[in-house]
Amino acid sequence: MEGFLPPAHALGWAAASLPFMAWGLHSVGQSLRAHPERRMLLGVAAAFAFLLSALKLPSVTGSCSHPTGVGLGALLFGPAAMVPVGFVVLLFQALLLAHGGVTTLGANVFSMAIVGPFVSYGIFRMLSAFGLSRSLAVFLAACLGDLATYVTTSLQLAWAFPDPVGGIQVSFAKFAGIFALTQVPIAISEGLLTVLVVNAMARFNEHELRALPVMALRKGEGA
Repeated sequence: MEGFLPPAHALGWAAASLPFMAWGLHSVGQSLRAHPERRMLLGVAAAFAFLLSALKLPSVTGSCSHPTGVGLGALLFGPAAMVPVGFVVLLFQALLLAHGGVTTLGANVFSMAIVGPFVSYGIFRMLSAFGLSRSLAVFLAACLGDLATYVTTSLQLAWAFPDPVGGIQVSFAKFAGIFALTQVPIAISEGLLTVLVVNAMARFNEHELRALPVMALRKGEGA
């Protein structure tokens, strides 16, 4: 939440996120210049992330649990494209919904808009190489990408507030353990919802989606 992280940590995470932001803006620009018809689909991915991540449940003091919604966009446009999208989503939530904060924006971008999408995309590509069905690959990518976000958040909190006796490791175990109570069922739900959305898109926009990573598993494969 706003002001929760020490200033040095807040600035450090913001600096770490900047190169990914530049990469993401370049990636989105290239994609939309080459395929301007994908603007609507990118808007759908952004709206999906905004709506899901706005559904928050109180969790660790100074934070909360919620779906991230970034896995869908990562599979459609690649993980880099979700960095600026996630930044806008998190900024709007901080300014309009008092969810997160401006001072903690860099840390939140790093966990939700960088780690989450890259983990989702990496898992999807790995499972695709092993020939798993699209639905199972999408489910695991979205679910584990969500969990990766909260593993990162736990590490960020543990680094900022190490346990007086056990240090960062003990603090990380405490934060991750508390998050797990709410985040594991949320991540499973997000994975299932992402599968439903991808399958619906495949039914109604199959031609457009075939050129995107989510449709690149096997030619002609069904849901």
